[in-house]
Amino acid sequence: MGSDSPRWLDANQQAAWRTLVSVITRLPAALDTQTQRDSDLTHFEYFTLALLSEAPDRRAQLSVLAESANASLSRLSHVITRLGKRGWVYREPIPDSRGSFAVLTDAGYAKVAEAAPAHVETVQRLVFDGLDDEQVRALAEIGAVLVAQLDKGLAAGIGRA
Repeated sequence: MGSDSPRWLDANQQAAWRTLVSVITRLPAALDTQTQRDSDLTHFEYFTLALLSEAPDRRAQLSVLAESANASLSRLSHVITRLGKRGWVYREPIPDSRGSFAVLTDAGYAKVAEAAPAHVETVQRLVFDGLDDEQVRALAEIGAVLVAQLDKGLAAGIGRA
C-alpha cells in the first residue's frame, strides 16, 4: 500500500462492514444447520452435490469443481472422498492426466433432489423473502463486484497468511 497510515472506515462503511460480517458469519451457520438437520449433509456437501447435478453428464473435473465451489482442491477432494464413502459420488481418472473427474451417482442425484426443496425454502426465507426485485438485482451486482475484488486481491497475495 502506498501510505503508512490506515484508511479508516467512515461511519457508513463501518455500519455496512459490520452488517456484512454478520451475514457472512450467520448465514453459513444457518445453512449448515438446515442441511445437516434435514439431509444429514453439510452445506458444502450439499452444494458440491448440487453443482455436480447441474454439470453435463453429472461429472466435473475436480479442479473445475473446486473453482465453482469456491474451495481449495484439497478441501474439495476430502469432501468427494466423504461423499464417495456414502455412494453418492465416485472419482474417474482423466486419461493421460493426473487429474480426475467427480461423477454423481444415481443415489447422489436422488440425495440432492431430496435435499433441494428444504434447502431452497431456507434460502428463500433467510435471504430473499425480505428483498424486492430491485434489491435482489443490487445484491447480485454488489456480490459480483466483491467477488471480483476478492479474486484480484487473492491473486495479488492480499489476505493470505
